[in-house]
Amino acid sequence: MAITLVNPSGLPEIDVYRQVSIATGSKLIFIAGQVAWDADGVTVGEGDLAAQVEQCYLNIGTALAEVGGSFDDVAKLTVYVVDWTPDKMPLFLEGVTRAAAKLGVTPVPPGTLLGVAALAAPDHLVEVEATAIID
Repeated sequence: MAITLVNPSGLPEIDVYRQVSIATGSKLIFIAGQVAWDADGVTVGEGDLAAQVEQCYLNIGTALAEVGGSFDDVAKLTVYVVDWTPDKMPLFLEGVTRAAAKLGVTPVPPGTLLGVAALAAPDHLVEVEATAIID
């Protein structure tokens, strides 16, 4: 496996993800921001943040499988959430937890969550992009 996830001593330990990823592979994969579309381009979970987060993560898993990788190869995620407020964290984590269970990955890699005013389509509440490395 090209990615090792760690929580360094001296930094807070977060249950759902790790603070640092160490990448040792040779093929760098950049996955465009994934929204809550299914294979037909239909939005999954309209108005439901948890469902949309789950679908975004599953879409990343699908993209990785196509190039010979898995979610275990993800070094970093960047998450954009429309109108983010801290009270949305339980819904966000619910979506991450459901996706992680389906993908068989725990914990998820480090990430950055950013609040944004809007995304490309008005029914999208979240977009997730990934950087992965494969041996």
